[in-house]
Amino acid sequence: MTQTVTYDATLDIPRPEVPTDVVGRPLPEFADPAPLASHGPARIVAMCNQKGGVGKTTTTINLGAALAEYGRRVLLVDFDPQGAASVGLGVNPHDLELSVYNLVMDRDVQLDDVVLPTAIDGLDVVPANIDLSAAEVQLVGEVARESVLARALRPALDDYDVVLVDCQPSLGLLTVNALTAAHGVLIPLECEFFALRGVALLIETIEKVRDRLNPALQIDGILPTMYDSRTLHSREVVARVHEAFGETLLHTVIGRTVKFPDASVAAEPITAYAPSHAGAAAYRQLARELVARGDSA
Repeated sequence: MTQTVTYDATLDIPRPEVPTDVVGRPLPEFADPAPLASHGPARIVAMCNQKGGVGKTTTTINLGAALAEYGRRVLLVDFDPQGAASVGLGVNPHDLELSVYNLVMDRDVQLDDVVLPTAIDGLDVVPANIDLSAAEVQLVGEVARESVLARALRPALDDYDVVLVDCQPSLGLLTVNALTAAHGVLIPLECEFFALRGVALLIETIEKVRDRLNPALQIDGILPTMYDSRTLHSREVVARVHEAFGETLLHTVIGRTVKFPDASVAAEPITAYAPSHAGAAAYRQLARELVARGDSA
């Protein structure tokens, strides 16, 4: 966030202007979300980018924790066979009797059988492990194979305010399932040129899913991650995203910091591991921004 200062010529004193974001837009002051009288219906948000290492899992965990801090009931669905979101919330993927794989592949397994509580009040997780990698092959012959996740998540809609789906870094059948189930897509984008190149392909995939499978799907925003204000490259990437996609670019920017991997090792969201850190403040701002935009409860 930057803040410019002008001078009042009559009084010769500085007069602060409206704070701006990293591309120079006025930065709104996002108020804390109002408490909810009841929970549901949930909004399903897919965290999607086919490039790996852009901050999808970090964003899913920390956005979920920030929304829970604001009184929202959040369900995090780990839909990546690597199971990083599960590990990041303290779940050992090797000890799971049931996972999201069983939920989507076995009609006798219900959502309540798979959901696990986390150490964060108001945040639950549907864990994943390497078993999920088999689902992509096994689903090929299924009827309505793109909609199995939507069916599995239907019971969650009345009990939660937000469902966050952490997608794998590909545009395969699992990701298409997440997009078919979702109301919105949040695109974490590393502030790096090669990450920028893949956004157009991702948006093309989103548009195909919207046309053929899920007409209600919308892009909730593009979230710059791993931003380093000291480098011209980071600033140029964000400027190009704004030039190409306009107000789809969120005001919130997630900076690069070692605290995120430290929090992952501790199996905690940064909002719990380092609650006063700038990274925690950024994810709280993201939560407030999405609620203000109507993209989260």
